[in-house]
Amino acid sequence: MDNPMNNKGKLPIRAACLLTACAFIIYGFARGEAGVVLNKAVNICLECIGLG
Repeated sequence: MDNPMNNKGKLPIRAACLLTACAFIIYGFARGEAGVVLNKAVNICLECIGLG
């Protein structure tokens, strides 16, 4: 059984990982990477279907 007291030490690590992930997501949006990823996804889908 998992002891709830063991999770207290993990909270700062989880918070740091969450903040780091959010920072990288915001950085990616600021660089315009969302559009690049969407464009690549559309191209891959069109190639798989055979329309591209």
